[in-house]
Amino acid sequence: MILTVGNTKGGVGKTTLALNIAIARALSGRDVWLIDGDRQGTAQTAIALRAESGRQPAIACAQYADGTTLRTQVQHQGKKFEDIVIDAGGRDSTALRAALVLSDVLLVPFAPRSLDVWALADICALIDEARSVRDGLKAYAVLNSADPGGSDNADAAAAVADYPQLVYLDTPIRRRKAIANAAGQGLSVLEASPKDAKASDELHALLSKLF
Repeated sequence: MILTVGNTKGGVGKTTLALNIAIARALSGRDVWLIDGDRQGTAQTAIALRAESGRQPAIACAQYADGTTLRTQVQHQGKKFEDIVIDAGGRDSTALRAALVLSDVLLVPFAPRSLDVWALADICALIDEARSVRDGLKAYAVLNSADPGGSDNADAAAAVADYPQLVYLDTPIRRRKAIANAAGQGLSVLEASPKDAKASDELHALLSKLF
């Protein structure tokens, strides 16, 4: 499967989520390729830290911020891997557009904030374009860095109904220090010590919906 974690809006935690998904799939025995489609290269930096520490399983990672290069490399090398996770977006880029056409699944993380919800219109426009080129792209939205409580999560989730291109997954990933701390070491929250059971359960719930 080729899965893109992407959004035209920055600051939604897509890199941390892509990293967690890729590592979780590798931990389950899948041969995974993580592609960093962002010029900042944050995902690649995290994987480099993981490699330096000798953490297993090792994760194959490459950075292709140019859409043509990303598309060409996936077409040439993609069959070597069981799962490809692409971290793309933060803006409307050629890498994001290429990823959408290549992908089986798009996961759009968004925070429970009005600006994040309004910005879904931009990624939905790109979804329409991608589907006009290649049928079959499944697109999901998930709350990331969700609030521990209050009504904002429910209000944001309800607003996704205004965007028929997206299916809302009721598997929010809440804002937790364990997730950020693990990512800063090139780890999934599933590998964090001490273990955060709630964060792990949330990630497993999301993975069960995606795969």
